[in-house]
Amino acid sequence: MSTLLDGRVAIVTGAGRGIGRAHALELARHGAKVVVNDYGVSLAGQRSGQSGTGETPAESVVAEIEAMGGEAVVNGADVADFAAAEAMVQQAIDTFGGLDVLVNNAGFVRDRMLVNTSEEEWDAVVRVHLKGHFAPLRHAGAYWRSEAKAGRTRAARVVNTSSGAGLQGSIGQATYSAAKAGIAGLTLVAAAELGRYGVTVNAIAPVARTRMTEGAFDTSAMPEPEDNSPVVAWLASEEAGDVTGRVIEIEGGKVTLENGWAHGPARDKGSRWEATEVGGVLRELITEAPAPEPVYGS
Repeated sequence: MSTLLDGRVAIVTGAGRGIGRAHALELARHGAKVVVNDYGVSLAGQRSGQSGTGETPAESVVAEIEAMGGEAVVNGADVADFAAAEAMVQQAIDTFGGLDVLVNNAGFVRDRMLVNTSEEEWDAVVRVHLKGHFAPLRHAGAYWRSEAKAGRTRAARVVNTSSGAGLQGSIGQATYSAAKAGIAGLTLVAAAELGRYGVTVNAIAPVARTRMTEGAFDTSAMPEPEDNSPVVAWLASEEAGDVTGRVIEIEGGKVTLENGWAHGPARDKGSRWEATEVGGVLRELITEAPAPEPVYGS
């Protein structure tokens, strides 16, 4: 086993299957002690039962980590439940003596064209993705702030999970795209606010064949979930202290640093624009910097 993360304590949410499972295994392979969080829900967010072995998905991942000689513990919290997220952070501290890494990954989809999306579908998807990032991050951040104020600053790391859907838009995924865009914005703010306490906050936009992508479109050429995890492992390490506030898209062996809402071309008239002037100047600017086309299934 690698020693890149030797002795570091990590929480990975949504770690029972797919990309989250791959992250948990990769972190453990590099020496981290892992709290394996999984609420045990279906692709659409309904509670699901045990696996054919009688184990929950999280228990199966913990067993895999222990079989490789690592340390892990199961957590079944709903990450969007504010009190449950706090208890999850406390579980890491009580079980392993602290917390160094938070990987926010949990989520599900309820894809629908915008005009067919129900209020319940909107609320459910935004809740699990956006609030499900906020709640663990809020409680972990409070812990790291208290540690820093007590003179025990930790080299803490947060890795959030955005998506190409949140960065470029995705037809049929208005709710998911909005939530993932919110996560990118949350990452920037958290990086700026928590840096003084020794915390870096980054996000990945992974591409992989998972339950969330299979069935929506052709996934035959997509990378595997574990192809994303080495980037997460490095971002979780003490070596990554000079990288924060970044969104990194990963597609197999391709790593892309996203620029986000960077300032583009501008025109400064020096006074208030008249409505009759706006169309001409905006069309000029759009010609210089056309918007990317929305895609399906990012």
